[in-house]
Amino acid sequence: MAPKVLVSDKLSETAVQIFRDRGIDVDFQPDLGKDKDRLLAVIDQYDGLAIRSATKVTEKIIKAAKNLKVVGRAGIGVDNVDKEAASKKGVIVMNTPFGNMITTAEHAMAMMFAVARQIPEANASTQVGKWEKSKFMGVELTGKTLGVIGAGNIGGIVCDRALGLKMKVIAYDPYLGQEKADKMGVEKVDLEALLTRSDFITLHVPLTDQTRNILSRENLLKTKKGVRIINCARGGLVDEIALSELLQSGHIAGAAFDVFAVEPAIENPLFNLPNVVCTPHLGAATTEAQENVALQVAEQMSDYLLTGAVSNALNMPSVTAEEANVMGPWLLLAGHLGNFIGQLTDEPIKAVNILYDGSVSKMNLDALNCAAISGIMKRVNPDVNMVSAPVIAKERGIQISTTNQDKSGAFEGYIKVTVVTDTRERSIAGTVFSDKKPRFIQIKGINIDAEIASNMLYTTNKDVPGIIGALGLTLGTNGVNIANFTLGRAASGGEAIALLSVDSRVPAPVVKQLKETGLFQQIKPLNFEATQS
Repeated sequence: MAPKVLVSDKLSETAVQIFRDRGIDVDFQPDLGKDKDRLLAVIDQYDGLAIRSATKVTEKIIKAAKNLKVVGRAGIGVDNVDKEAASKKGVIVMNTPFGNMITTAEHAMAMMFAVARQIPEANASTQVGKWEKSKFMGVELTGKTLGVIGAGNIGGIVCDRALGLKMKVIAYDPYLGQEKADKMGVEKVDLEALLTRSDFITLHVPLTDQTRNILSRENLLKTKKGVRIINCARGGLVDEIALSELLQSGHIAGAAFDVFAVEPAIENPLFNLPNVVCTPHLGAATTEAQENVALQVAEQMSDYLLTGAVSNALNMPSVTAEEANVMGPWLLLAGHLGNFIGQLTDEPIKAVNILYDGSVSKMNLDALNCAAISGIMKRVNPDVNMVSAPVIAKERGIQISTTNQDKSGAFEGYIKVTVVTDTRERSIAGTVFSDKKPRFIQIKGINIDAEIASNMLYTTNKDVPGIIGALGLTLGTNGVNIANFTLGRAASGGEAIALLSVDSRVPAPVVKQLKETGLFQQIKPLNFEATQS
């Protein structure tokens, strides 16, 4: 019996035909996704669900989808899919991360032109019969300095296009290596330098804890007077109220926004201000981009349903069924090791070295490498997956090296991940015991034995009395329950570490309180995706 796929959003007829040509029984109902009750009633009939943004794939929908094997999102963002519920149910979630890069980059360039020459305002004025030639005095782009926050796929295209316009391009991206920056022809700078030097600033980063409000009031005040700000990435990256006030005061000369903190943006502090250009999240809205992502998702879903091949999956590695049975816990471990280092590393990573020892050295190392690299990159891009992570790392000039060796110690097998930056090397090792649970066994050369939990707290300190008491008392006083507590030290009186499992994420005020004790060199709350049960 042929696999059955429901297309519940508007996909091109060409994409629908791909399903038919590949032997898939496809049901094209482009308006069904807007009716959650109707979708809930029929979803159990399908092996695959192809969507855009209108369909909300909730936990309730996934629970009802008895036969569902794959959800394919034509586009990048999968905020409308409950990935955790899908993973628990064994449903693969795919996206098409590279289909609309050019379109989004071009929209950012168009918005930059529009705000530089006040085109929307001039158009509105002219169309009502005014001829206000002297009112709309713009600025040239040639010779101006463009600050690009985020020099990944889309940001990289913007850099290339801006250089073609003879702009000076500076880029801030923690994961942009010097070699890659030189190849792109851009100057790698820190955020402070970008703010003070840029005539135009454009954002091309995902919305994460690290990037949220990256252009805060404080940072906006650091900008060069007369700067123009473009955001076609994600709402929430810029303090819109502060930007509105600085536009009105004249410190900021203009802004062009395609995305907003609250969408649909029915009202916004930026609306109805002079020299502010707003569009309704049109970054990916071109015929070419919509067609590209639709064709890609149809091909990916067909491949998986017919052959088991997995592409651009957000919640499944690219391994065979046989490998997955043995490698599952090790893949989880590799991801956690990478994620640990990623959360602790703020500076640009030059190289990643991965050591496989003993039994794990005989497994699918390509897949394990992808899991580790994906874990590292999640800090700056939460949508990264095992397929795209190595590509992104390569684009950013990160050197990946792998070593495998026969059993060399007490463990049957272990993985050690080391990252190299300009200022330091940081390493962590882990293993999987017979209970199939991943464990951290070494951090910075210090031996430990720590199970991995969703919420953890990592600290470093000098080995002196009072550390355990300070941690326990401060967390307990603030209602943070400790589930597990692991200690390790290099030598008596030397460097020591603590790794705590806690029931909930340690709040920022509690971290601040611990810092104020003066006992700790580093305090870092950590978060890990749910481990295998």
